Amino acid sequence: MIENDFIPSSYKYEKEQGRVQWKAPSNIALVKYWGKKQNQLPANASVSFTLDECRTVTSVTFTKLDKANKEFSFDLLFEGKSREDFKPKIVTFFERIEKYIPFIRNYHFSINTSNTFPHSSGIASSASGMAALALCLMDIEKQMASEMDPDFFYKKASFLARLGSGSACRSIKGNLVQWGDHNEIIGSTNLYGIPYPYPVDEVFKSFQDTILLVHKGQKSVSSTVGHDLMHGHPFAKNRFEQAYDNLIRLRSIFTEGNLDDFVEVVESEALTLHAMMMTSIPYFILMKPNTLNIIEKIWEFRRATKNHLCFTLDAGANVHLLYPNNEKNEVNKFIKEELIAYCENEQYICDRIGFGAKKM
Repeated sequence: MIENDFIPSSYKYEKEQGRVQWKAPSNIALVKYWGKKQNQLPANASVSFTLDECRTVTSVTFTKLDKANKEFSFDLLFEGKSREDFKPKIVTFFERIEKYIPFIRNYHFSINTSNTFPHSSGIASSASGMAALALCLMDIEKQMASEMDPDFFYKKASFLARLGSGSACRSIKGNLVQWGDHNEIIGSTNLYGIPYPYPVDEVFKSFQDTILLVHKGQKSVSSTVGHDLMHGHPFAKNRFEQAYDNLIRLRSIFTEGNLDDFVEVVESEALTLHAMMMTSIPYFILMKPNTLNIIEKIWEFRRATKNHLCFTLDAGANVHLLYPNNEKNEVNKFIKEELIAYCENEQYICDRIGFGAKKM
């Protein structure tokens, strides 16, 4: 598909008012995307696990205006409170998607959204948030269309979500989602996320993700700023080549259920992501001392037990512990006895692989 395929010719029905509600999960990238081109296109392809418990719930109440507004008409509540500081990002999102859902100037929207996890702490809140909002808007458009193929619905939702937050396109479906052009992955595209198109061993379909909340506050540097710093980065070309090669490597890993190689790829990707942050100009560090303490504990645990527990990181200090379901009891014991001491207020989130967004 191309971008113009998402531009509607007309709408058959007019809706005076209504309400829609969707929940969309966060996701955790295994091969990271870091660096953007114009129009929210990724500098490299990525693949992610869709999560389950870490999600955003968004409802949109819409009312038709007497005439189209020059400004976008909406109000926004985040976890029950008005957040004026969130509005500029929504305006930017609406500006980017207006071409593809032109009805948005004809309505007033009341957006009410909440997370099951801390906002702006490196658990991809923008991904789940923009995915949930995109799905709500697509639900409204579907009600105005004469018909809409379900596959088109989800592709366009992913396409719209990407224009709000790149990784949001991976929060529409599950459980493994590929995003970004890759010569050796069929169906891959920069425009939207696709379900991983190759065989995946059963061990990866019930993977667990326990998120250790090392730091729940606002990140010191936003992901948007971090992505921009990849322009002119001295190691960018090598990084993009590494991501390309790791995606090829993961194909056989997923097919064969090779957990040892999975651990190696995932941890290398996490550390490379943060290495890019630490070597950009200006440079910055989002990990905290306890992030490193946890990583060292994980390595000790794995050497001692021959377990397949590994870590990954998003753009923040929190640590995602990834492990197969059949090792859950031993890992949970390790978390409680060794790792929660490094968490803020001993808090962590027990999550697992999920299967995408749902209408509520």
